[in-house]
Amino acid sequence: MTTAPSAPAPHADEARTLHLSELIKRPVTSRDGEPLGRISDVVVRLRGSELPLVIGGVASVGGRQVFVPMEQVSSFDGDVLQLASARLDLRQFERRAGEVLLRADLLGHRLIDVEAGRLTKAVDVELERRDGEWVLTGVDTHRPRRRLFKRAAREPQQHSFREWDRFEPLIGHSPSAVLRGPFARIRRLKPAQIADLLEEASKAEETEILGQVHADPELEADVFEELDEDRATRLLGARTDSEIAQVLSRMRADDAADAVAELPQHRRQAVLDLMPAGQRTKVLTLMGFNPTSAGGLMGVDYLALPIDVLVTGALDAVRRSDTLQPEALTSVHAVDEEGRLQAVAKLVSLLQADPGARLGEVSDADPVRVGADTDVVDVAVLMSDYNLITIPVVDEHRHMIGIITVDDVLETTLPEDWRRREAAQPPDAHAGNG
Repeated sequence: MTTAPSAPAPHADEARTLHLSELIKRPVTSRDGEPLGRISDVVVRLRGSELPLVIGGVASVGGRQVFVPMEQVSSFDGDVLQLASARLDLRQFERRAGEVLLRADLLGHRLIDVEAGRLTKAVDVELERRDGEWVLTGVDTHRPRRRLFKRAAREPQQHSFREWDRFEPLIGHSPSAVLRGPFARIRRLKPAQIADLLEEASKAEETEILGQVHADPELEADVFEELDEDRATRLLGARTDSEIAQVLSRMRADDAADAVAELPQHRRQAVLDLMPAGQRTKVLTLMGFNPTSAGGLMGVDYLALPIDVLVTGALDAVRRSDTLQPEALTSVHAVDEEGRLQAVAKLVSLLQADPGARLGEVSDADPVRVGADTDVVDVAVLMSDYNLITIPVVDEHRHMIGIITVDDVLETTLPEDWRRREAAQPPDAHAGNG
């Protein structure tokens, strides 16, 4: 029998590319050219921040799916995949942790386009020979346009590949997903973008995304703050009381209070009992207010200082308040010895003031404020009329009990389905990094 010809192997320093579509169904032959089967998939190994390494192929041989290691292949980019060894392990292929099947895992599942912050599908992938090894370098997410006339046999298919490191695969294989560890690119996204992904994801994709997010507890809490109530309740409800308490303990108290209120009645107390005492007290306080009032909207973390403190001391206090929501630090509240609100200073005013001046001297001595029972619409009107980023909430004796930030007000005034709207992209979103 005549040995099937194979393309000469490129030199180690010679750049060479292949597409997965060119490899699938390619014949596999023995060292003597005897037909054995056809390639059904290509296996790569995840290597953290390095490009995934091609370690072999999966071939259909005698009704079995068997692994063909790269070291047993004499030519990977020829017309056939010819074995260099006389022996081939015919046991059924079993994937190991850290391995990705390019056809089954990438073309069969969606990927996260990290650059655009959305889910997409891979149409093809690109492999490149670098330093004597084949690595995964690119992904094509654009389906080819339909042609009026059939493409000529020799006419190449047009592709639009983008770099692999711009994507995060959802491969549906937990051991491999875990091995990505700190290199998971999903953590480049903002919490709101990850929440949007979860809104669009299937149950399997949702599980994998949350599995990656769970490795960063602070990010996980931020994502749950951004989810709509129904989805957050469903996802939290699937966890144990202890797991729920761990997430809620890192969330803003107002968001945690909303989450507890949405839990089934029989689980609320158990979850509250497992939360840290300080967070539990804040949550219980907020749960006592009507959710459509200023009290139900406010946060209880804010910066309040004695009215006679120096500006330099106020700025030092802002610098030290790294656990507060950044939006809440746009204003510093001046209070008397009994905690009654006396004045409010904007952060920019403090930065522009004489460092030796007193806080009360650079503050608004009659600040706009609301009571805990003020309707949220009235709060929105006040903040709009006075161009406020925050507004303090006080009791009948003017003691400060909380603060409302503009993002909280926006969330209550936007349409109910605002999370399902596609976010507007900046005008330079596709202009590249230059």
